[in-house]
Amino acid sequence: MELFIILAFIFAIILFIIISNIKIVPQSKAYVIERLGAYNTTWQTGFHFKIPLIERVAKIVSLKEQVADFPPQPVITKDNVTMQIDTVVFYQITDPKLYCYGVEHPIAAIENLTATTLRNIIGEMELDHTLTSRDTINAKIRVILDEATDPWGIKVNRVELKNIFPPREIQEAMEKQMKAERERREAILKAEGEKAAAILVAEGEKESRILSAEGEKQSAILRAEAVKEAKIRESEGEAQAILAIQEATAKGIELINNAKPADAVLAIKSLEAFEKAADGKATKIIIPSDIQGIAGLATSIKEVLTDK
Repeated sequence: MELFIILAFIFAIILFIIISNIKIVPQSKAYVIERLGAYNTTWQTGFHFKIPLIERVAKIVSLKEQVADFPPQPVITKDNVTMQIDTVVFYQITDPKLYCYGVEHPIAAIENLTATTLRNIIGEMELDHTLTSRDTINAKIRVILDEATDPWGIKVNRVELKNIFPPREIQEAMEKQMKAERERREAILKAEGEKAAAILVAEGEKESRILSAEGEKQSAILRAEAVKEAKIRESEGEAQAILAIQEATAKGIELINNAKPADAVLAIKSLEAFEKAADGKATKIIIPSDIQGIAGLATSIKEVLTDK
């Protein structure tokens, strides 16, 4: 019985040792394994078994992209202006072995390297250029850090200047300059608005005058066309009346010619026409010679009729 208990106890210890040395590496993690104090291998995602007392997990490394937010660092520009700049570094561990054995305290090393690189870059630039060249500074720092951290198994993906704090007096001067610039832009926009409004009013007045002139022109054209039409119709009426008179006269002459009147009748008609002419107010009348003959003939006829 005692032997059975001892064997069961030994079996439990062995089982516990086996279970405790079974390792499952999760996604985006890597285990650095040492054997007898020296680097042996790197476990990736999956099931692994560690030899008891011989192997050990030296470090668990995250393979995700990580962010290191460094506190503000004092830097001096080319024109001797001291300001504070804090940076944010986005990095990723690409080689767990180099990360573990390449440098002691790698994040602190990156922070110091970032501060040194930032001072070197800002020292070659003036204040105004520094404030307007963040993208250029970020790119330069990233290239330098990425090259320097490559032997440490670290890849620097991005560097951002989080904040730039110039001296207080410079900040006040910049605020005044920005205020003046805003006021200048406001004045320009206001002037442009007033100009645009004046242009619109002038264009409206111009369009109104054009429309009024066009209206008067059309009215004058219509009036002239109406007068023209009236005169045309009046002329046509007079022409028709004259034509009717002429047609009537021609018709009368035609009727007379068709009737073949005697000379005596023609003589009488001539005397009637002469009589109407003599009824006027003319003080002098010229009698044609043929009418004088006709008058004598008429007297002779009268005397013959009287004798009879």
